[in-house]
Amino acid sequence: MEKPRIAFFDFASCEGCQLQVINLEEDLLKVLDAVDVVSFREATKDHSDDYDIAFIEGSITRRSDEPRLKGIRSNAKVLVSLGSCATLGGINCLKNFQPEAYVRKFVYGDKAHQYETYPARPIKAVVPVDLEIPGCPINRQEFATVVKDLLLGKKPEIPNYPVCVECKMAENICAYERDLACMGPVTRGGCKACCVTEGSFCWGCRGLVDDPNADSQREILAKHGLSVQDVLGKFRLYTGFSEVAK
Repeated sequence: MEKPRIAFFDFASCEGCQLQVINLEEDLLKVLDAVDVVSFREATKDHSDDYDIAFIEGSITRRSDEPRLKGIRSNAKVLVSLGSCATLGGINCLKNFQPEAYVRKFVYGDKAHQYETYPARPIKAVVPVDLEIPGCPINRQEFATVVKDLLLGKKPEIPNYPVCVECKMAENICAYERDLACMGPVTRGGCKACCVTEGSFCWGCRGLVDDPNADSQREILAKHGLSVQDVLGKFRLYTGFSEVAK
């Protein structure tokens, strides 16, 4: 029986999500037993435009990226956005809050005219996306689970509860109790609250849960002497493309 063919592509990103796939180590061998990887620049020189599932990392920051992305979409039976940049627009969208002329000059100086750019956006703003795996970077075990579900014909279930649930399971001290503003009450879980567990706060890299409890978030902020405006900048770090940060 012919194995499903999968391919990996990247646009504007650090490519850390693809490295997480490689970091599966022994579990990667199990994935490779079930699929044929026909394109993966991080791991092989081979390339083919004949694939069933396309995994895409990175946001779209140039108009000239769009034809390539649309070509990938037309070839793929299933297209999966991989990581915060691809699913949310990510950190690249921070530039969208500054005048484009200022950004171009700040980054490229007197060579700005040589470089193309436009406001950053997630993959789904350009082409239809079948599934999104959030995170910065992605959780490699979540990736492996998604691949398994896709091969079994199951719809992968990405967690839709806030990071606070996982904080309670880990018995973490709330970041707000440590005088840190945290995105956990409205951010999608699935990361095992790794940042809070390590002593930091949730940065919101997995995006908002569906129907976030905004009233509860406001109550938490008010309890600790903060307002919505105090944390909007933090939301913009990853979710700048969404309306919540505009």
